[in-house]
Order: sequence, then structure tokens, then C-alpha cells
Amino acid sequence: MERVVLNAKLRSKLGKSGAKELRRQGIIPCGVYAKNESPTNLQIDCHEFMKFLRKEGENAVIDLKLDSGNKVRNKTVIIKEIQYNILTQGVLHIDFQSISLEQVVRMHVPLVTKGNDECQGVKDGGIIEHVLHELEIECLPGAVPKEILVDVTGVNVGEAICVKDLKIPEGIKIVNGSEQVAILVKVEVGQEKEEESEVQEQSAPEVLKQKKKEED
Repeated sequence: MERVVLNAKLRSKLGKSGAKELRRQGIIPCGVYAKNESPTNLQIDCHEFMKFLRKEGENAVIDLKLDSGNKVRNKTVIIKEIQYNILTQGVLHIDFQSISLEQVVRMHVPLVTKGNDECQGVKDGGIIEHVLHELEIECLPGAVPKEILVDVTGVNVGEAICVKDLKIPEGIKIVNGSEQVAILVKVEVGQEKEEESEVQEQSAPEVLKQKKKEED
């Protein structure tokens, strides 16, 4: 994965009141954490970050350009945590983790299905359920994929794709258990009830006949 440039500045206002004022101005308060170092308080333009997030996702390797006023420093970071407003879903705060390109990192990568319309189980009336929405992986920063694709074309109703069945790029270690179910194709709840009802209706005459025979 290529590193993506993101611009940041040293935070001009600190504390809760300062953070609220920054948000009103369309700026997101941030922090950068590094081993054996004190956190660095930053701020990022909200519009720029949301544009970056929509395009690159949360698991991108970032080349953070830090403008301290008199000079610009570069830091290689990943997103550690994003805090959202529960009501508006706006970004309240971002934590970045400083990393080395030579050291293995642990990341969460989205699982994305392909071939949904051609899936045999869907054609037979089933639905695709994501048991896992993300996969936890370990690898070098340059090997982190944006997403992991799962082909569901040949999956039938009642069948599942486990972690061990996924096609993982070379150099990536999966943290999740190999037997854990990732994707499942199952019968819709309404359809399942209809099928049960049909079975009950079909078996009812036999029960009545048997009861009548016992009475005779």
C-alpha cells in the first residue's frame, strides 16, 4: 500500500474548551502517539480528513506532514482510533500511532464480498450475511491491503466461508482463528417461516387420518 499524504498543524488551542472551539471552525483535534515519547497535539482540517477517509479508509499508511510554524516534519503514522459524535456521526477526535516501515503492525482490514448477484445461494432465495466485517492482520506497513475481497459466486444456501478459506496476499498473517466463519449464506427469516408453514400444512392430513383410524 502506498503512503498517503495528510497535512496537519500543531494544535493552537488545548483543553476541552479549545477542542470545542476548533470543531466549530471545522478543525479536528488530534494526537500522535509514539513509543517512549510524549503525545503530540495536532489539528487537521475536517474537510480534508473526510475526503481522505472516504477515499483511503481507516487502515491507510499515512505520511503526516506536520507544520509547526517554522518548519515541516514528516511522520509515518496509522490511525489508532477515531472518536465520533453519537448523534451527528461527525469526527470528534483522531488518535494516530507513529510507526516504522520496518516493523510489523497489527491492523483491521475490511472484508468486501464480490459476485453477490451471481451467488448461487442468493439466486436460490438466500441472503449474504457478514459474520466478520473486518479481518485482523499483522504485516509490514507497506503490505497492508485496503480491503480483502471474498468471492461468494459459488456459495450455496447454508454454506459458509471460513477464515481459512480466504485468499490472503503474501506476507500477511491472520490473527483471527482459522475456523472462524467470515461469510454465511442463509435463508431469509420470512422465507424460512413460510417453508415451515408449508411443511405443517402438508403433514396435517396424515395426522387427521391417523386420528380417525384410532377412533374407529
